[in-house]
Amino acid sequence: MNTDGIKTLTFDIFGTVLDLAGSLVPPIQEFLSSRETSITAQMFWQDWRSRQRIEQYQDNLLMVGHSGYQSTCRRAFIYCLNLHKIPFNESEVDQFMSIYQDLKPYPDAIKGLRALSEKYELVALSNGESIFLEHLVKNNIKIPFDAIFSVESVGKFKPHPSIYRYTAQSLNRSPSEIMMVAAHAFDILGAQTCGYKGAYVNRYDLPTEYSTYQPDIITEDFLTLSKTLLY
Repeated sequence: MNTDGIKTLTFDIFGTVLDLAGSLVPPIQEFLSSRETSITAQMFWQDWRSRQRIEQYQDNLLMVGHSGYQSTCRRAFIYCLNLHKIPFNESEVDQFMSIYQDLKPYPDAIKGLRALSEKYELVALSNGESIFLEHLVKNNIKIPFDAIFSVESVGKFKPHPSIYRYTAQSLNRSPSEIMMVAAHAFDILGAQTCGYKGAYVNRYDLPTEYSTYQPDIITEDFLTLSKTLLY
C-alpha cells in the first residue's frame, strides 16, 4: 500500500507491545502449584484471556459505568478460578493481580518502536487506565510516545468506535492519516471502520476478522512492520 499519507501510528499495548503470556504464565504456574488442579498454566491463561474479552464486551453492552481494564482482568481471573473449581480468597487474588505492574514488552516491539519514531508520530491507544498506562510506558516500555490515549476518555473498551474517533479528533488528524497497529484483528477492524488504516501484527497466527474490512498490512512482528513502513 501507499503509506505516504500516514503521519501517526497508534499502538495497542496489551498483547501487542507488552508480552502478556510471557509475563503472566509463570506467576499463574506459581499460583496453581499450591492448589489441587489438573489444568496447566498455559491452559488457564488461554481461558483467562478469552474471558477478559467477554468481560470488556459486557462492560460496553451493559452501560452501567466503565469499570476499567484492571477490574475486568480481575473479574475474568476469578471467573476462571471458579470455572476450574480452584479455591481462593480475595486477598490472594489482589496479591496476584499486582503482577500487572511488571508486564514486560516484546523485544521486537521496542526495536520497532525506536525505528518507527524516526518518521512517525507514535501514540499509545489502549484499553488500560491512564495512570496504569503512564506507569507501563515510563517504567516498562521506556519508549517516549508522543501521546497516550486511554479508553477511560470515552468510557468504552475497544473496538467501540468512540475511542478511535476521539483519538483522531484530539490529535487533529484525519482518520486516513492514522494507522492502527495491533496484534488483535478486532482492534484493526474497529479502527478501520472509523477510517484508519490498519497494520495487523499477527503474533499469534490467528485469522483476520471475517469482514469486508481487512488489514492494509499484515506482519509477524514489529521488525517486519518497521521495514515495511520505512523502506
